Amino acid sequence: MTDYLKQILLNQYEASLCMLRETLEACPHAAWNDKIAVRTLGQTAYHTLFFTDYYLSPTERDFQYRPLHAIGGDELADGINPPGLPQPAALTYLHEIRTKARDILAAETDQSLQAPAAFAYRKFSRGELHIYNVRHVQHHTAQFQAHLRRTIPTMQSDDVLQWRGSGWRE
Repeated sequence: MTDYLKQILLNQYEASLCMLRETLEACPHAAWNDKIAVRTLGQTAYHTLFFTDYYLSPTERDFQYRPLHAIGGDELADGINPPGLPQPAALTYLHEIRTKARDILAAETDQSLQAPAAFAYRKFSRGELHIYNVRHVQHHTAQFQAHLRRTIPTMQSDDVLQWRGSGWRE
């Protein structure tokens, strides 16, 4: 059952990351600094990727800052809205996270998935943390897409920003 669950989780990570990738690629460079609520699109993309990376880590202590965090900022710092990443760097980060998701899920066990999530303010299992993480990606991808659809007429077609049910698509 664990291998089946790990495959389902990977498929959903890949589908949500694929939708985010397609959205980031479709975003015109001129719109990258548009605001969604209190953040720009670039800050929202970085926030989404940062926390996906963070929660994929087995524990808070296992999270490793990458060189691009020096550009994007520290999402864990209280009261700071980091600058985010340029569009090409955000796409690079997304691909790094996709690789991390594959590696982390391959290493999960029945015991690790049932264990409490090792993040102080997440009071559920590691398995549920993966689902929470996928939902977080979907939430911000939907914000991003809604903004693009509202503000850019060429983005209003369903052919431009498509739903992905399972897995990664090139």
